[in-house]
Amino acid sequence: MNWDDIKIFLEVARAERLSTAAKRLTMDASTVSRRLHKLEESIGTKLFDRTQEGHVLTADGKMLLNSACKMEQDAQHALSNIHNNNEENCGLVRIGVTEALGNFFVSPNLLSLQQQHPNIDVHLLLFSRYVKISRNEADIAIAVERPKSTSMIVSKLCDYKLQLYVHQDYLDKNLDKHRQGIALDELAKHKWVTYVDNLLFTDQLSYVKELNQYLDGELKANFSSTSIISQYFAIKSGLGIGILPCFLADQDKNLIKLHSQKISISRSFWLVTHPESKRLSHVNTVWQYLKQLVLQHADLLNPSD
Repeated sequence: MNWDDIKIFLEVARAERLSTAAKRLTMDASTVSRRLHKLEESIGTKLFDRTQEGHVLTADGKMLLNSACKMEQDAQHALSNIHNNNEENCGLVRIGVTEALGNFFVSPNLLSLQQQHPNIDVHLLLFSRYVKISRNEADIAIAVERPKSTSMIVSKLCDYKLQLYVHQDYLDKNLDKHRQGIALDELAKHKWVTYVDNLLFTDQLSYVKELNQYLDGELKANFSSTSIISQYFAIKSGLGIGILPCFLADQDKNLIKLHSQKISISRSFWLVTHPESKRLSHVNTVWQYLKQLVLQHADLLNPSD
């Protein structure tokens, strides 16, 4: 069995689309397809079902994936140790994280890590879905829902708060000039910015039902997006009222909190890694750094007002 063919198999299994895998491998899609067929012929089984939605692993494909991921991890760890001559805190750490936390919290706070450990390199990978640690997509994942897998190391990172935000431009355009704000029982009548609920990858990002219990009537979204960053910019433009993580919105002084004493939604972040990855000094150092980071910025993640 050719290891290069296994690497191609792994990339297609992760991407689930031939064209995406080919780009990551810097190969032609036709070459990737041919190599996959060659691999299937060599082991005498079908590894993927080719569908309109993409390449879906068969039962045999899933079995090979588990073994191939372990092979890849063992090889990477061995090469890392050899390359760095077992030097502590030296190597690449890939952090898989949601776009809001990655862009507005992790990325702006990596300078201290770099100063303390100049030989640790970081790849920040932004995902709008579950990060597949078992498929070696990242060394550390920051998940919005506690993983069900018992084979991973899972630790609660922190709780974080979300609240209602609006831009002054929206208030200026939608309120009588003598009104100072929006009454709680009038919120449902206003324009709203939300997620596209039926496209969420986890219920932890669904806030509408939880929010409706505070309102007099059910809110109607005038703008919805699968991206929290798009929602942020929509709210910032004056398009409507929306719910945002405080660690994101509180950094924008142009946004105004609404009914922060009465309406507050809390969620949690979880750190996830593979046991073999956690044993590497540079991965463990980043893991501990993230733990300390949330303690240092607890007021941003969980503001009191």
